[in-house]
Amino acid sequence: MILVIFTGSRYADWRIADKGKVLHGFRTTGINPYIQGENFINQILNKNTDLLYNAEKVKKIFFFGAGASSKERQDKIAKVFTSFFKNAKIRVDHDLQASAISTLGDEKGIVGIIGSGSNAAYYNGRKIIENNYGLGYILADEGSTNWLGQQLLRDFITDALPQGIREKLVEKHGLDRKLILDKTYNSPNPNIFLTSFADFINENKNDPYIASLIKKGLETYVKEYLLPLVDMYPDASISMSGSVAYNYSEWLLEIAKEYHLNIVAIIKEPIQNLIKYYINKN
Repeated sequence: MILVIFTGSRYADWRIADKGKVLHGFRTTGINPYIQGENFINQILNKNTDLLYNAEKVKKIFFFGAGASSKERQDKIAKVFTSFFKNAKIRVDHDLQASAISTLGDEKGIVGIIGSGSNAAYYNGRKIIENNYGLGYILADEGSTNWLGQQLLRDFITDALPQGIREKLVEKHGLDRKLILDKTYNSPNPNIFLTSFADFINENKNDPYIASLIKKGLETYVKEYLLPLVDMYPDASISMSGSVAYNYSEWLLEIAKEYHLNIVAIIKEPIQNLIKYYINKN
């Protein structure tokens, strides 16, 4: 029995498979070892009946997640999972590796993510070639739901929002300056708050202000992440994953075309292709 997990900061997708078939699939709160501690991760595992029932049957675990790029954070995940799944060997890697496997398999290419966070790298068909792009939700994440949430809230506080969008935002989220500053600077997981406006942005994507904000984020992403990689790997194909890349793929492809880039694949959630890949490998 194998278990495959792909997680961003907002959600984690889980698949349990055995003998070539997916037995269980579900979604939980996201797991980010950069932000969350072992107790938080342990609680997620112990609250799920499918995991509790199959814990001793799972023999291999493939975990891919935002914030799991360093050995220290990978070890944090491995420690908790090894304690819970007594008979399993675990591989922990970051979300870019998952995006690469789910879009490229064992082929080479440039792979990018624009979801709750954003990143990009070159994949040599086996592993991600490290770079300095993944700086997290404070210093980077251009184009992501985290970045979009930041821009939206900043314009709210500075009275730069058009009145119609401002009224909708207040009605749906009950926002005011005090709440925004408290959630952003005093909560343990501010990135969760910042990404929580993803649905609002998507629902209002045809509003001129929101559309302009999304396109600005996508263009910034293309310029900051993809263009430098294309300069280094001019013959590489480009594949993308993530909710922002998928939901606004038409705009992303238009912007990429303006910069003479050819994006050959865009998927929303890597988990479906990931589980197929590891079922075939096991």
